[in-house]
Amino acid sequence: MKDEYKMTIGLEIHAELKTKSKMFCGCINLPEEKSPNIYICPICMGHPGTLPVINKEAVKKVLLVGTALGSEIADFTEFDRKNYFYPDIPKGYQISQYKNPLVKGGSLVGVEITRVHLEEDTARSSHETPDMSLVDYNRAGVPLMELVTEPVIHSSEKAVEFAKEFQLLLQYLGVSDANMEKGEMRVEVNLSVSKTEDFGTKVEVKNINSFRAVGKAIDFEFDRQTTLLEKGEEVVQETRGWDENKEITFSQRLKESAHDYRYFEDPDLPKLIISEIPEFSKEELKKLLVELPEEKRKRLTNDFSLKPEDVEIYVGDREIGKFFESVAEGLSTYGAGIIKTASNYITSDILGLSKALGKYFTLEKITKENFIKLILMINKGNLSSRGAKDILKIMFETGGDPEIIANEKGLIQKNNTEEIKLMAEKILKENPMVVEEYKKGKESSLQFFIGQGMKETKGSINPEILKKIILELLQK
Repeated sequence: MKDEYKMTIGLEIHAELKTKSKMFCGCINLPEEKSPNIYICPICMGHPGTLPVINKEAVKKVLLVGTALGSEIADFTEFDRKNYFYPDIPKGYQISQYKNPLVKGGSLVGVEITRVHLEEDTARSSHETPDMSLVDYNRAGVPLMELVTEPVIHSSEKAVEFAKEFQLLLQYLGVSDANMEKGEMRVEVNLSVSKTEDFGTKVEVKNINSFRAVGKAIDFEFDRQTTLLEKGEEVVQETRGWDENKEITFSQRLKESAHDYRYFEDPDLPKLIISEIPEFSKEELKKLLVELPEEKRKRLTNDFSLKPEDVEIYVGDREIGKFFESVAEGLSTYGAGIIKTASNYITSDILGLSKALGKYFTLEKITKENFIKLILMINKGNLSSRGAKDILKIMFETGGDPEIIANEKGLIQKNNTEEIKLMAEKILKENPMVVEEYKKGKESSLQFFIGQGMKETKGSINPEILKKIILELLQK
């Protein structure tokens, strides 16, 4: 039975770092340049006799990530040559780190981390032309950070959660845009299946470029491996790819071991003693830390008592989060309740209007000042929920002051209790049978009366005041 099997997952995540130049030369770091082979030089093309120089900023960014993860920062570190031949590796080896990485240990969302090291990215291969492959070396030599987790993940959900949180961490720290669609962040999954506590045969699925694909690839691979084992067949240790269209993994090659790469220390690069570089000290690195995603979650929850799903929206998209916090600051003297109301209109209405335009989040013509004014009008009972939504849509599309719009459209909510009482008496008088039903215990009749009032006034009446008056009249 498949439910008897335990899945064990370790992740390897590569992220291109935001630096002005490449890892070991002065070429511009712009891997997404459309014109091929523009930002190249003899060093990143691996010409004989050239000497690489370490990009100090790239080292600093990896150390900053390690500091944020609570990791151990190496004192001694060095670069190694990882030897293998492929057209996207112009030197015939990749400069990477093996025995002495920059960062060891640490954790994120409860997942232990093995190491974080620094290397150079490969070129980009294209196989679209029949009978030939093309190689663009603009990406060759771009600073590439690799994080490796311990094999402690046991579900696709946890794997996706970790990858998403790591992407957020990189973006908050400003070390990488980590855009998976652009290939700035790539996830590799190492997965094994076993009925015992021992690991099964490890299979690697490489270069997955979306969170959805990470989950799908893990679930497919678990099903594939358990099916083989149930048949009494063996799982082969190999590297597999992910076919996005068919949503299956496919065999690429037998998995290499570390000795296949014949690692050795790069003789052209100096060893680094981190403690000898003042700006890499723990104290200096901690000064560069910002509020991290998990810290922001706790603060937003504690300060504003927001719904967890709203908190995730503000943590996941800093532009929306920035707008919410500026609005919350403007409403801070009015209490927590009104701030939660503002949050509801941001996460439901503004996001909904943005989606209708094919965007995730945009304010269009809404200004912060006018949005705050709208929320205050709602809080004072000057607008019904329907009226507020209609005004917000107008503000989104054409801009404007909500009070002026409300007056022009006749959307100011009536709060005059004498007028409302006269109308309520009229509604009850015209519906004696419904009154009797309510008195016999039919609670839904109350909603009927409120609906009639809203209909008669075209939604311009305060439903809470109407409800209170109707209840008072029914009790007589």
